[in-house]
Amino acid sequence: MTQTGLWLIMLLPLICGALIALGYAFFCKKPALSGYLGIAGVGGSLLLSIWGLTGLLGKEGASQYASGFSWFSIGNSVDISLNLNFDPLAAIMCFVILFVSLMVHIYSQGYMHGDKGYPRYYAFLSFFTASMLGLVLSDNLLFTFFFWELVGLASYLLIGFWFTRPAAANAAKKAFIVTRIGDVGFLAAILILFANTGTLDINSLNGMAEMGLIGAGTVTVAALGIFAGAVGKSAQFPLHVWLPDAMEGPTPVSALIHAATMVAAGVFLVARTYPIFESSATAMLWVSIIGAVTAIFAATMALVMNDMKRILAYSTVSQLGYMMLGLGTGGIAIGIFHLFNHAFFKSLLFLGSGSVNHATGTFDIREMGGLSKPMPVTSKTFLIASLSLAGIWPLSGFFSKDEILAGAMDGQFILFILALITVFLTAFYMFRLYFVAFGGTYRGKGHPHESPKVMSWPLLILVVPSVISGLLNAGGSFSSFLGEEVHTGFFEGLFGILLHPLALVSLAVAGGGIYLAFLMYKKKSLSPAVFSERFKWLYMIFSKKYWMDELYEGVISRTLLMKGLFAFAAFFDKKVVDGGLNGFFIQKVLFSRLFSRFRTADERIVDGAVNGVAAITVESGKVGRKAQTGQLQSYGIYLAAGVVVLVMAALIIW
Repeated sequence: MTQTGLWLIMLLPLICGALIALGYAFFCKKPALSGYLGIAGVGGSLLLSIWGLTGLLGKEGASQYASGFSWFSIGNSVDISLNLNFDPLAAIMCFVILFVSLMVHIYSQGYMHGDKGYPRYYAFLSFFTASMLGLVLSDNLLFTFFFWELVGLASYLLIGFWFTRPAAANAAKKAFIVTRIGDVGFLAAILILFANTGTLDINSLNGMAEMGLIGAGTVTVAALGIFAGAVGKSAQFPLHVWLPDAMEGPTPVSALIHAATMVAAGVFLVARTYPIFESSATAMLWVSIIGAVTAIFAATMALVMNDMKRILAYSTVSQLGYMMLGLGTGGIAIGIFHLFNHAFFKSLLFLGSGSVNHATGTFDIREMGGLSKPMPVTSKTFLIASLSLAGIWPLSGFFSKDEILAGAMDGQFILFILALITVFLTAFYMFRLYFVAFGGTYRGKGHPHESPKVMSWPLLILVVPSVISGLLNAGGSFSSFLGEEVHTGFFEGLFGILLHPLALVSLAVAGGGIYLAFLMYKKKSLSPAVFSERFKWLYMIFSKKYWMDELYEGVISRTLLMKGLFAFAAFFDKKVVDGGLNGFFIQKVLFSRLFSRFRTADERIVDGAVNGVAAITVESGKVGRKAQTGQLQSYGIYLAAGVVVLVMAALIIW
């Protein structure tokens, strides 16, 4: 692939999004054209990424670089440049991002048809895709962080797309703020690594970590800082609270966020800087623990949800925990392989939920039922995706899920048990959803119908990788492409794998979850009400989401910040600032009496100084008032500017 082609992978969606934005008035008159333009940009990028991907096949360790521009340099030792690195990891991520994004773009033509913000939607969607591509292609941490923040901004715009709805506006703010908490750790890690190594080039940093050239304490702190950013973006415990609320955005956006963009960014970041993590046993342990805890923690909440999208949202949080567990116990290939497979069946599930909503006008599974007959395409594709997510052979989810279980069993047995319990819970809640929504008789209003072809065809296309993508690691080919060997011996063949004891155990556990859901919600020989009554306290904990939102809003936000930090600020203002000003004015009186005979000096120097301070304060207040717009977009710009200033200051100092 040429360097121009590599740059176009990222730039085509960005250019198309910019054209839609610049010609917004025109596209409002002909909204369909904005959809076609967005599809053309993403489709062109997908073809280029496939071209680049095929060029890397059979070339272990190969990569394609594209030089960009030098942002700034200091002497001969520091050079911050924007260059692109198209290695096997980036190639896989680009393909996943663009394939899912293309399906979402096509599907949205039907789902968003008639929406007044149709052109704005496609502009944001293209910007979102381009930002994620920039993140995975960047070859240094500074520009990775830059695109990392753009991904956050784009998700804010899309989650709050229907900003006139208070729930959507609040969800967008929540996502923006919560993910920023983790970003503080990521930024700190960047500064620490630069201060100790003098470079931000990712390959150089990874090489130094592998050779032990970064101190043990430094590499541990840096890895944990990077992981903090990943915890925020990938909605890991305890920063998971934003993702379920993000369901307030359009459903195709949810498919893109949950499958291939924002939440995948954290997993990718850990994989991209994996040698840094491998150099610290402490960091690897924390990645494993947080991943396993998040997996089972989110799965328990999915058990009791009645909103179809929220069930899928908690499922995503749980599966991201699986990916982190895979990275912490097995390696890059295991975690990324599950990300790869998960992207297809999870986007299929979300687009399927959008199809159901399009037909019924609701996401509440209690108002559905009997949808398998009027919606055969949606029903069958949703079933296949559910089986894949549950880890049923021979679908894709089976292979990557069992690789993670094998890695956990070899390294951390307690975490393996947590992961195995999660297998049961996942199978149960997915088939609770399926039997309630698609089985029985229809309980809603109106007459459900299958979605139009523009929405059905993406479902049928996504079924294919949901079934076969797991076979890509047969013989360890996927792992070898990423430069790793298979250590678990899991890929003896499509049928030989069934002779492996762990495969049989995981299949039995998943089958048990499906069977229990069948007895409770299909055959109805077991009553869900009896279980919820007998374990009422447990049901309360799960349905209240462990009171995590109340903890953040009631304790941290209101008590610690408003009554703690803000009270301290008020005390400081009253006692220190006001006290200092009072002392200043007392001093002024004394000096005034002392120099009473020198009125000119008093009026021009003392009064002038005081009035000058007051004037500066007033003018500063006017400037500050303009900055406080209440718009998070503006705050995001200030944040980015502040980051640039901090980094430049660090470069000058070090």
